[in-house]
Amino acid sequence: MIANDQELKVTLDRIAQFQAQLAHLRKVETNPANYHAAASGFIAEIDRMQLEVLRSPK
Repeated sequence: MIANDQELKVTLDRIAQFQAQLAHLRKVETNPANYHAAASGFIAEIDRMQLEVLRSPK
């Protein structure tokens, strides 16, 4: 659970880093099955962190 503004910032920064890694992976991985296998962990973690952000108190 995100408890304060600093934790929120860190989480948002991590989401951005993971999204950048996915964008890079999409450029370099030409085989769709390999992309899916490599990207699925990043996507799951992004989804988890975004849900945490949405549920965080103001």
